Amino acid sequence: MKRRNFLHLAALTGLGSLNLPIVSAGSMESQTGAKNYAGNDEIQTDVCIIGGGLGGCAAALAVCRNGLRAIVTEETDWIGGQISQQGVPPDEHQWIETHGAPKSYLDYRVRVRDFYRRNYPLTDEARNKVNLNPGNGSVSRICHEPHVSVAVLYEMLLPYLSNGQLQIFLGFKADTAQLQGDNVKSISIRSIDDDKKINVKAKNFVDATECGDLLPITKTEYITGTESKKETKELHASETKRPQNHQAFTVCFAMDYQADVDNTIDKPTDYDKWKNYVPNISPAWSGKLLSLYYSNPRDLKPKQLGFDPRGIDTPGMLNLFNYRRLIHKDNFKPGFYQNDITIVNWPQNDYMMGNLIDVSEADFKKTVDDAKNLSRSLFYWLQTEAPRLDGGIGWKGLRLRGDVMGTLDGMAKYPYIRESRRIKAEFTVLEEHVGAENRILIAGEKEGKKAFQFHDSVGVGYYHIDLHPSNQGDNYIDFPSLPFQIPLGSLLPQRVNNLFPANKNIGTTHITNGCYRLHPVEWSIGEAVGLLIAYTSKNKLNGKQVRSDKNKLNAFQQFIQQQGVETVWRGI
Repeated sequence: MKRRNFLHLAALTGLGSLNLPIVSAGSMESQTGAKNYAGNDEIQTDVCIIGGGLGGCAAALAVCRNGLRAIVTEETDWIGGQISQQGVPPDEHQWIETHGAPKSYLDYRVRVRDFYRRNYPLTDEARNKVNLNPGNGSVSRICHEPHVSVAVLYEMLLPYLSNGQLQIFLGFKADTAQLQGDNVKSISIRSIDDDKKINVKAKNFVDATECGDLLPITKTEYITGTESKKETKELHASETKRPQNHQAFTVCFAMDYQADVDNTIDKPTDYDKWKNYVPNISPAWSGKLLSLYYSNPRDLKPKQLGFDPRGIDTPGMLNLFNYRRLIHKDNFKPGFYQNDITIVNWPQNDYMMGNLIDVSEADFKKTVDDAKNLSRSLFYWLQTEAPRLDGGIGWKGLRLRGDVMGTLDGMAKYPYIRESRRIKAEFTVLEEHVGAENRILIAGEKEGKKAFQFHDSVGVGYYHIDLHPSNQGDNYIDFPSLPFQIPLGSLLPQRVNNLFPANKNIGTTHITNGCYRLHPVEWSIGEAVGLLIAYTSKNKLNGKQVRSDKNKLNAFQQFIQQQGVETVWRGI
């Protein structure tokens, strides 16, 4: 959150020479260019968006595109959430190049490729690839650097930053809320660096945080953890209700490999603990966590992975180095990149020993610090003890790339959190709506081949239901889903009128969160929320009125379709 980090970003995006409304915690007096902020303790706007991840950015684009003013706050000094500050290349479905996401998300992907074409010395072959994948990572068709994500998102937001419709407050988090009946009147935001507080008044509020931070402070009813099978009747639900049972989170890091250099780091604190750690989960893990074996998510049997930082694939095994590779040097002219760069977000650094939801700030930090130590220990293990096909051990040339992550310690700025508080919504998506097996049991062999068709659809998405091991002893829960829709009812709290979720905090269950939590779906949720706010503001309605009236709902769906939102799947 320091000014020097912002200035690096400003230089990258071309914002440094402009007087734009971006406020960075700890340097507000010298850095603010906000037209409505001059060190005041209170600001008024149309929409207050807490959280600068993909959902928050999509919501901001939607409301500003439709003439409203907005404020976005972000805890770190990077917007972008899981795609940037958390270091996770986009997990997407197989149709993403043509459809299955809002036009604005597809535009983001085009802009990423154009950014590389404009600014990087690509080879002629790479430059001419329509679907350029900068990293050629196998996890995504568009693996790219976190810095580029931030730059492209700012590029998309730039017109509204420039004309004063949008203000971004970096290094701020929500502190308290002022309520009036079933409405939020204002949110107090606090600078992480110096505890400076600003009260933000708005007509509508968006919770785009990674953990659903606005829900407790606004007294919005919510659910955490695992529902019981008795509650949801879901095929894969837990037998018991466990509110503190959440998926593992991960502190990602970037690395490359210098073959002729010894980059071995100092032995991390608690390395021996992590070296010998066997996850206490059921069904049993494959053995030690720091190993090239893990539990296959589909059948939970031990499965061997490959690892070779030279990029050489191991026959019959996934090479983890290539899996989330951000930069493949062969896409660029010789000598521009000395080495490939990859992101480590693997089973081996999933942190299963603690919970980040509904805990104190001190406990949150302590748990994240322990997860960072796990990631450092994994890196040290790869340098010193990982088995090699040639019979040797370790790859001493591996190098932490903190510059790629924008940090000094090499770790991501923020943990990759897979599960949040979830609103008690007007409608909750269950496994029977989107799970392939459960759907057939409910709807029959013919109808069950498609996900449930929601009358109030405001977007589409797809990912298999993918739950990582949990902090209370569950192993992977991973099974097929069906291309699904996002129902408007899942975005509406049962009671509160003017607070909307725009991250992993929508009306899903522990199970269905597993397919609604990935990059394009989060963007779709933020887009739908932003468009709902724009539409209801113009027509003097609220979200519940739109959903409950067939004519109003149809008009709203036509409105969002005209702005590039798909509400039904094409060709499926």
